[in-house]
Amino acid sequence: MDATPPPHPQFPMGSIPKLPSPSRPRGSISSSFSYNPQHLVDSYMDVNTSTISNPHSLGLDPNRSVLPASPLRSSPRRHRKAKSSLNRPHPLANDTTDVFQDSEDDADDESEYEWGMVDRMRLWRHDALMQHLYETAAFWGDKILSWTSTYDTLNMKNNCSRGNVNPVVISGCLLDDPNDAFWLAQTYFMTHQYSRAERLLTRPFPTSPLKRSSTPPPTTNGQNKGKGKEADVLSELAFSQRLPMGPGGMIEVTSDQQERVSRLVDMSVACRYLAAQCQMRQGNWSEALEMLGEANPFRDSGRSGPSIPNLDGGIKVEASMCHLRGILMLKLNRGDQARQCFMEALALDVKCFEAFDQLVTGEMMTPDEEWEFVQGLSYSQQTPQDAQFVQLIYTTRLRKYKHVKEHALTRQKLVEEYGLADNPDVLFSFADALYANFRWADCFTITSRILGLVSIHSPTMPLHIACMYHLQHLHSRLFMLAHEMVDREPENPISWYAVGVWYLSGGKWHQARQYFSKTSLMDPRFAPAWVAFGHTFALEGEHDHAVTAYSTCARMFTGSHLPLMFVGMEHIMLSNYALADEALNAAYSMCDGDPLLMNERGVMAYNHGEYEKAASLFQGTLELAQVTQSSRKSWATTYINLGTCYRRLGRLDDALETYQKVLELDPRHAVALGFLGMVHHLKGELDPAIVKYHESLSIDPANPHILEVLNMAIDSVTHRALGQATPDMEVRQAVKELKETYMKMGIKFKGKERALLGIGLPRAIANATAPGGGVGSSAGVGGNVFEEGDEMNLG
Repeated sequence: MDATPPPHPQFPMGSIPKLPSPSRPRGSISSSFSYNPQHLVDSYMDVNTSTISNPHSLGLDPNRSVLPASPLRSSPRRHRKAKSSLNRPHPLANDTTDVFQDSEDDADDESEYEWGMVDRMRLWRHDALMQHLYETAAFWGDKILSWTSTYDTLNMKNNCSRGNVNPVVISGCLLDDPNDAFWLAQTYFMTHQYSRAERLLTRPFPTSPLKRSSTPPPTTNGQNKGKGKEADVLSELAFSQRLPMGPGGMIEVTSDQQERVSRLVDMSVACRYLAAQCQMRQGNWSEALEMLGEANPFRDSGRSGPSIPNLDGGIKVEASMCHLRGILMLKLNRGDQARQCFMEALALDVKCFEAFDQLVTGEMMTPDEEWEFVQGLSYSQQTPQDAQFVQLIYTTRLRKYKHVKEHALTRQKLVEEYGLADNPDVLFSFADALYANFRWADCFTITSRILGLVSIHSPTMPLHIACMYHLQHLHSRLFMLAHEMVDREPENPISWYAVGVWYLSGGKWHQARQYFSKTSLMDPRFAPAWVAFGHTFALEGEHDHAVTAYSTCARMFTGSHLPLMFVGMEHIMLSNYALADEALNAAYSMCDGDPLLMNERGVMAYNHGEYEKAASLFQGTLELAQVTQSSRKSWATTYINLGTCYRRLGRLDDALETYQKVLELDPRHAVALGFLGMVHHLKGELDPAIVKYHESLSIDPANPHILEVLNMAIDSVTHRALGQATPDMEVRQAVKELKETYMKMGIKFKGKERALLGIGLPRAIANATAPGGGVGSSAGVGGNVFEEGDEMNLG
């Protein structure tokens, strides 16, 4: 599968309007510095033409990542290394690359300098982060920032005491190493101190020294007069460089100071991204979106796009910002814009898996759009060495309604060429395909293997739970699993989803609905819970409420056809055929490869009296099921539907053959036995008909319809034995009596209870399907096409 350019015409991304330039009046930081990213964009465009205009020019490049940023950096004021090897600098302490990507053309060999106090504390901070001692890292990082954001107090103090340097009065402090501030903010973020991290990222730091006094203090023989006056000078230095604080703790910045101060968010795209993350964690979604911009501000900069590779091999910060922008759009209920943001993030950098996961799990695109978009990403341009692998591993997560051979080939390559036979994500792809084909036992075997490798695998858990629902002998294990998950991970929505499915398996609709509702509150984007919530109403017979629930799901997951299909099923149950046609046709326009959907369209054709069309649709359903290698037993009801169409068309031999196929799949299928008896009855074969009626009643003895036709067959046999009528007259009389009987009854056959075939797929609602149709018998998949009168109408 060769990579092709992204299909831009099919997924257009509108251009961003020109953002206003920030105004800089005299006042507090809240008014003098705009959170709008246009300042960052202007700086980025400016440094592309002049590298001298911004000392941190590379920090504004969105095509870079934070990968080269080291939590350590050698002290800016280095000292000559002593002869002893004990003073050799630590490699991490001398890593001069940082999140701001400063270029040091005149840097000397790092081995010429000794390891100072700041360097040692940077090492402490780094090691504390690696050992998850975040408070330790924050403690030492705060001290490092206090030094590097002003001046090297310790070195100045030592030099003053030695008489080597005459202290000077500095009226503004210099942010000597902004990388220290960035990593301290990262530490705060890891400890969930989001407000503290945001304040650090958005407060102004002086970025250049102001005027210096050239008049040295009084000295005697080149020495300062006493330690007391030295302390006074240092104290004067410390207080003279502080920025004034305004009401409410805001920093007051005058107009003349604004030229020499800057915030971290204005100096680096990585800092702006982290600040937006902090605001989102605090629930300030609008403010975070303002920090990032309503749309990607770098889009039209000339150096941004899918064909431009990342400059350092990591993930582009620009792509991460687009992903975060999409999350914020979802929080603000702007689903279409969120989809465009996720698509842009993945197009900019194919390594941004979270954007891909949001698109696929959230069912934001139809199966055809999803396939075309993912196959058309710029893999070769962005990851030339790993392009095939990235494309294959993404393909395994796509929906399995179409491209069956391509999916099988993809899994085969990952297993044989890349050695991922026991990888949970590849195994999940196998399980997903089996579940889509209703092979629940096989799927459960693979999901059990996955959970044996990893205790919790988020995509697999809903699938595993759904298989346990469908396999009745596993209901007790489902009970135990739900309890274990609630005890182990009470904050995980899937835990409570498992509880809801267990209640659903016992027919306790109200309790199940409560837990599905709780799951949706914990994670509004957990699609299986929304579908299962609608199923509880449908199974309880509350079809109007079920339509409302499914419609809500359809609005949230606009790329999935399943909610619309379920809406059509419910309208069939309510005999709202016009609305059912509208919903099913809309679902078919989104996905024409789902056999269950084709079965429901056949049910509607039968309801409209179009028996030839219905038979064609049912035959197409069975052909699709064979292509997907699904369990034939799951489609027993579709065979019954097809046989009834043949019976209505007078093709009794074809109907007889079709009903026989159902009995091959399930010899104790009561409905198939009863219909088979009807076919024999219509053909005048009364003795075989009576035998089939008795076999059906042995399985379902309380079926009044079979009892009725059995009595008619026995009466016909009795009349024939007495020589009172010919067989043809018997059949016609039986048909007439059946019609009169069921015209008086006027009862509609409500059909099968809905099977919860898909409350569990991790892919949003893709397999959260209930392949039990709107109307139908109690066996198999899909809807049955009969009303009561139709079942008994031997003509």
